[in-house]
Amino acid sequence: MFHEGGIPLLDWRENLEFDGRGTLWVAHITKGRVEGYAPDGTLKTSFPVSGAGGIRRGPDGMMYVNFGVNPLTPVGGIVRFDPTAAHPKPEKVVSGISGINGLAIDTEGNFYLSRELSTGILKIRPDGTKDEEWTKKANVFGTNGLEIVGDQLYASVITDTSSPVVRIPLNDPARHTTVVKLSKGPLGIKLLDDLTAFNGDLVVASFRDGELIRVNPETGRSCLLVSGLRMPSSVRVARAFGDNDPRRDLFVVEASGRIVKVTVG
Repeated sequence: MFHEGGIPLLDWRENLEFDGRGTLWVAHITKGRVEGYAPDGTLKTSFPVSGAGGIRRGPDGMMYVNFGVNPLTPVGGIVRFDPTAAHPKPEKVVSGISGINGLAIDTEGNFYLSRELSTGILKIRPDGTKDEEWTKKANVFGTNGLEIVGDQLYASVITDTSSPVVRIPLNDPARHTTVVKLSKGPLGIKLLDDLTAFNGDLVVASFRDGELIRVNPETGRSCLLVSGLRMPSSVRVARAFGDNDPRRDLFVVEASGRIVKVTVG
């Protein structure tokens, strides 16, 4: 256990990302803050971000965080901060967006935002303008987790009872396809949350079942990687974080408040 949780849902840690410089950044959605942890589990810094959600490292080395993900803060957007600062100060990059959740950033600095109750993954250019045409073509309803691998954007769908993982070509979003359906019926809906690339595969969190599921994006084959988690909402590969091995070590945040380290044998 990397960090113990508190009262489930009230201590909801929603998302996480490694900055590649030795800090794990965690978005605490219910307490409205971003936390920075050292490899030994020490809390190094913490600062307010209202309704903090998806958090990712940009190609410029800055960290970007969705805000307003909490329903109590209906107007959201994206802030960024310098992970090397002694006292990071978030500044708004994009504002005036509602209903967002997950975040991905491509090598050119374009932002992609998932929306659980809307159709179309939002694409926002580095200058903050919306790419409406791209979003209209990426017409998948109910996306949550987002991960870019090469020139493909992978999304988990939380609202669909078949629990699909979808592939969206960045250069041709209208040609999106379903990689796999992880549920066999409405009663088996997994409430898929965030996902990450891991050793050529994808690892996706099942919020409802407390699982991490490994998916081969080429064949669609899947297998259970981990069970027994408590409402896992995001999973990331440990990168440049102490002696953790990115080929084996994953970190998970949960709505229970826990931060869990998972070592894959």
